[in-house]
Amino acid sequence: MKKLFFAICAGIILFSGCKDKVTETVTYTYFVNEPIFMSAKEFRSSVSVTTRAVAISDYGKICFYEGYIYISAPEKGIHIIDNRNPANPQNIGFIELLGNADLAIRNDKLYADMFMDLVWFDIKNPAAPALEGRLESVFKSLPIAFNDFQIDLPTSYNFSGEEIVVGWELKERDETQTYTYVTGGWNLFGRKDRDIMYINDQLKTNSPGSNPPSSNGVNGSMSRFVLYKDYLYSVINNRMDIFDLSSEEPKKAVEGIHIGNEVETIFNYKDNMFMGTPTGMVIYSVANPLSPEYMSMVWHVYGCDPVVVEDDIAFVTIHSGNFCGQNSNELLIYDVSDVKSPRHLVTYAMTKPKGLGIDNGTLFICDDGLKIFDATNPQTLMANRLEHYSGMEGFDVIPFNNVLMMIAEDGLYQYDYSDLTEISQLSKLPIIRE
Repeated sequence: MKKLFFAICAGIILFSGCKDKVTETVTYTYFVNEPIFMSAKEFRSSVSVTTRAVAISDYGKICFYEGYIYISAPEKGIHIIDNRNPANPQNIGFIELLGNADLAIRNDKLYADMFMDLVWFDIKNPAAPALEGRLESVFKSLPIAFNDFQIDLPTSYNFSGEEIVVGWELKERDETQTYTYVTGGWNLFGRKDRDIMYINDQLKTNSPGSNPPSSNGVNGSMSRFVLYKDYLYSVINNRMDIFDLSSEEPKKAVEGIHIGNEVETIFNYKDNMFMGTPTGMVIYSVANPLSPEYMSMVWHVYGCDPVVVEDDIAFVTIHSGNFCGQNSNELLIYDVSDVKSPRHLVTYAMTKPKGLGIDNGTLFICDDGLKIFDATNPQTLMANRLEHYSGMEGFDVIPFNNVLMMIAEDGLYQYDYSDLTEISQLSKLPIIRE
């Protein structure tokens, strides 16, 4: 994680009311992320499909569907992995997709964000996806990746114009301020505020631990996309967008819904959406799919977190070392049988947890590598650790059909947990840094 630089915002309290006036000039040096622009026409013609392996050089969101794993290369596209034999996964293709962060799959259709657009592909033949369509400018507030971070764009940028923002470049700036003061009493000289872009920590369709319908893909816990009935839900920052997928072409079902709290992840359980935010877990009911209703929020220390739920128990991780600005590394567990009044059960100290998954009482956490627990009794979880694989920095997991898929900084790891007394690694598909 690279060191972040922020603009220095200074206010000077100055003397006044005396005989002698003094003028002082001060130069400040600071760093900002300046936008990189591309013409909208060039951007929308940039989609291409490569039916050959492209080396995986970075890690992002993951989705499993019908024997294949789809891995987002942040802002670049989506890798396609033939995983019908988890012991020998094959990298078979790549979809070039500028600005991609999230994806979801339903009925042989892959839906993905492309900065402000939603695009979709026919993946009946996973080795040769075919672009089918695009909804333009449907996402109004976009995360643009900056290494392990995302930058919330200022509202002054016009995404529907002739140019769009496709990236950021760190630039050094100097700013000179002249201050005038006199001896005696006090005067406050202000200056025009600078717009500051806040960088938030980065990084579901059906529950990874449940058995989803075969028509839906399974996403990791870090996802901002989730499928529910005939709808695709997307959360970015303070906004939820809902798309109707019941027809041949998706359409925006309702205008963006303000939900607040800088939502980072979303997970569907029963008729509810569980969303991870820097300040806690937010629960919305989607019993009426087009009119999400706020149920409750549980607060925790300021931290970045995903959420997974099984058997009315929610598992939440928060981690330090990010722009969320705290030093806590914890696993929090809640009883959510009453979504209007979640009940905290227990909190455990962790090393630096990120993504997590749950399958039939077995909990998988990306923490100091990969930790696996028997979570059938949350109160005794730490005493029931089943396995700990270290030496890698895990990001997110998908447990499905007794195979655990974990994307990490150095590769895609897979484990067989069909026998919880003899969990074993099946394979590793490496990430080759450029």
